[in-house]
Amino acid sequence: MAEVRLQEGEPLENALRRFKRKVQTEEIIKDVKRHSFYLKPGERRRLKQALARKRARKKNRGDRNLRSERD
Repeated sequence: MAEVRLQEGEPLENALRRFKRKVQTEEIIKDVKRHSFYLKPGERRRLKQALARKRARKKNRGDRNLRSERD
């Protein structure tokens, strides 16, 4: 659980920014989204494979741009 104590004389906006950063680093939002609904094991596997394909396509697209810049 992310917890941020307000320091003396610190504006609320700064404390809120620190809280948001802490929540992001602890991946609390990702965990909540993952547990918000049930995925069957097969669906989870297909989703994982689809994300892997997407990452690979994105990586290849970046590599292709680098190769064309070198030539």
